[in-house]
Amino acid sequence: MIAHFALRLLCGISLMWCLMPRDKVTTGFYRIQMLVALGLSVLATLTTGHLLREGSDMVGMLSPAMARGICIFLIMTAFAGSVGWTLGRRPFGNAVVFLFAGVSLITLLLVSYVQDESTGQTLLRAISEISTAMILGAAVTSMLLGHWYLTAPTMSVDPLHRLTLLFFLAAIFRLIISSVGLGFGFSAIETQTHWTWLTLRWAAGIIGPLLLCAMVWRILKYRNTQSATGVLFAGVILTFIGELSAALLDKELSLPL
Repeated sequence: MIAHFALRLLCGISLMWCLMPRDKVTTGFYRIQMLVALGLSVLATLTTGHLLREGSDMVGMLSPAMARGICIFLIMTAFAGSVGWTLGRRPFGNAVVFLFAGVSLITLLLVSYVQDESTGQTLLRAISEISTAMILGAAVTSMLLGHWYLTAPTMSVDPLHRLTLLFFLAAIFRLIISSVGLGFGFSAIETQTHWTWLTLRWAAGIIGPLLLCAMVWRILKYRNTQSATGVLFAGVILTFIGELSAALLDKELSLPL
């Protein structure tokens, strides 16, 4: 679960790099982001063995060696990106951003593939993985960008506005996909433990982020980035609780909820 969560987070934050207005953010922020990605890639590499499915020697559509090799490639890519952004080489840094996002997205989808599922379930799982990555990435990236305003107070608030909007849209997207998954798997929810996880999944992972995004949007009207960052930090915690609860449900019921 740790490696899978790290891959989701890697994919999510790199997608947010692609979608945010990078030209309005100082290069130091991306240097830090690349180091964060490097650390997560190392974590994914060290825990790749835990991705093995029971009774199988495959990690989704990849062998463990292939999955570990891709994670090592992500480590080297993140390191190269951190060097590029440190030197202020924006064209090179932007190229690394898109390369990292593409590789991490494809890897996440391949690792998440379940061979014995139907075509509909496979498609739902793939979309669910993307929505999970997006809400995790939007929460973490927006919170870290809010912290960056402490070192760059004169920077435009437009990037934080954009990331807050992306966080909100990702929560809406996750709500839709979770509703579809719940429709397919509602009858499988039987125990009290399942209901507890489902409550945490919806209250903390979807409803909470939607409300907090609305709060941040209003706070940013006054350019109060410190207060907005505090609210976004709470959003990160709620999102993590919700997605980890969803992962436990998926492990128990084999349905993306």
